[in-house]
Amino acid sequence: MTSPPDFPPLRTERLILRVLRAEDATALHRLVNDWEVAKNLARVRYPYELARAEEWVRSTWAQIAAGDAWHLAIVGEEDGSEGPVERLVGCVALTLDSDRKQAELGYWVGRKFWGHGVATEAAAALCRWALETLGLTGIHASALKDNARSAAVLQRVGLQPAGEAMQTFISRGGPMPVRLFRAGREALLAPPPETPRVEKPILLVAAVALVDADGRVLLARRPEGKPLAGLWEFPGGKVKPGESPEAALIRELKEELDIDVSESCLAPFTFASHGYEAFHLMMPLYLCRKWGGTIRPVEGQALAWVRPQQMGGYAMPPADKPLVAMLLDFL
Repeated sequence: MTSPPDFPPLRTERLILRVLRAEDATALHRLVNDWEVAKNLARVRYPYELARAEEWVRSTWAQIAAGDAWHLAIVGEEDGSEGPVERLVGCVALTLDSDRKQAELGYWVGRKFWGHGVATEAAAALCRWALETLGLTGIHASALKDNARSAAVLQRVGLQPAGEAMQTFISRGGPMPVRLFRAGREALLAPPPETPRVEKPILLVAAVALVDADGRVLLARRPEGKPLAGLWEFPGGKVKPGESPEAALIRELKEELDIDVSESCLAPFTFASHGYEAFHLMMPLYLCRKWGGTIRPVEGQALAWVRPQQMGGYAMPPADKPLVAMLLDFL
């Protein structure tokens, strides 16, 4: 075929699943020509050339027209100056078995879009469309044994573990162990069970905005090897059991910056409340304008004295960002 077939796009809450277009080849090549993506795909070579992407896009049109397979682009929409702009995120596919009663599910998502539920949302939508439109009796899939992320997606879609096997992966140059997943029509169309709510532990961290005589605020950069490495934050640290936030700050400032601060010089200012994946952070922020000693980076961390109106230019953890606006209003 020389042009895309007529296929009404499928829409989810955040995504559009549509036929691939010739102009998608460049973005597709950029996303899939990434070892972290390609290594998990059985039928993709690595490196993956642009010409191969262009050829593959055209090949999907004939498969859709023949009713053999549906390889669809996963597209998100962003606001542009002249309206919504589409952005290719990945691909999702269903390929009919020889009996044409069941189909194999496959998908991939560009690495920059991992962790946002894109694969689950797209795969679930395509499976539901196929079950309702094609009358399939079941769907199956496979995932590399070391690809826990993909296995979790398949189970969220409704597929259940169905054994193990060996499968050839072109990207890896030979057979690799995979986990098999399968589910029948009734199980896939059944409403998903309610997910029990899991309460996250609360992590208490105390932080301080050290303000010098010129009205500048001290930021410290998280060193390599720590979570959120490279981001700038207000000095401070975890509050130990039985320790007050003020005592924790006094201890942390001595350990990290070699300065002495008395509790009377720590003025409570505001707090941050932010949910991370594994815990919920509560972080009181104090102001301090007086301390003893000379500030030095004891742990080798980078330090920067920043004027409040310039703090927005520093990449900070999500919990710290709301505090910047409050400091701007105050300082």
